[in-house]
Amino acid sequence: MHQDLLSRLRCPGCGWSLRLDPACPADEVEEGTLLCRACGARFPIHGHVPRFVFPTEKPDHFGVQWNLFPGTQLDSVSGQPISRDRFLRFTGWKPDELRGRDVLDVGCGAGRFSEVVLSFGARVVALDNTSAVDACWHNLGPRTGLDVVQGDVYRLPFVPESFDFVYCLGVLQHTPDARQAFLALARQLKKGGRLAVDLYPRLWLSVLWPKYWLRLVTRRLSPRALHALVSRVFPILYPVSQALGRMPLAGRKLRYAVPVANYEGVLPLAPTQLREWAFLDTLDMLGPRYDQPQRLETLRHWFEEAGLSDIRVSRMGHLVGTACRR
Repeated sequence: MHQDLLSRLRCPGCGWSLRLDPACPADEVEEGTLLCRACGARFPIHGHVPRFVFPTEKPDHFGVQWNLFPGTQLDSVSGQPISRDRFLRFTGWKPDELRGRDVLDVGCGAGRFSEVVLSFGARVVALDNTSAVDACWHNLGPRTGLDVVQGDVYRLPFVPESFDFVYCLGVLQHTPDARQAFLALARQLKKGGRLAVDLYPRLWLSVLWPKYWLRLVTRRLSPRALHALVSRVFPILYPVSQALGRMPLAGRKLRYAVPVANYEGVLPLAPTQLREWAFLDTLDMLGPRYDQPQRLETLRHWFEEAGLSDIRVSRMGHLVGTACRR
């Protein structure tokens, strides 16, 4: 944690300022404690990461997933601008607009989008509520302009109106209350700040997708048990999905009948990379406890409820929404 982040941090319980205990002369703090000046709450800094979410006995699926595959979706590892292209297309933001700005990445995972925004010259705070923060720091830190924070979207540990840009990609549908999570993001915008989010669209065809039936069981498995299950069935089902996907005309749709991810013909990756992405996203689609797709009208209403303007909501596979705080 860089020392200058301290002025932006607040106790997520009472909203009061924090101090470093003990004081540290170095700019980068690797280990220490943040002490609330009002309520006395203590929050550890461990492995350079301030931690406002305390570990539980039950490991989290997403944290385990990103620590097993920390570099898979990073453009610097894949050699392809997949994350960069998705970020620019979904947000509509220009690299020059981000240079030198304060940016909050909520649900950073292993840091695939933080890496992109850092390359534009922004100052990034990457936040996740899981142990994925360790994968993010491993991938991107230490780096000038980056801080990684473990925290809860419903009780963000920051001074309100702290960021010029806030984005949350691939996350909101996996929160217990997507609307409240969205509204918490909007409160972090400075005047003139801009927000971008995406969510799964709610479609009637989704009821035919096997992952939703299987998840009734798989979401109850521990991360270790789910990984063992996917490791066993993936080598069997992935070739079936590939064969269906290669069929003319209906192949792209038919492969959804097999409950594994398949990006053949979609992502410009080598066969071994495609297989690794597919395995990772099979874990991703079977493990989440929550999955709450939304309608386009609902997302637009959230932006209006947050008092934002210049609202743009559309379907780009995902539901994508952007807006500005005037």
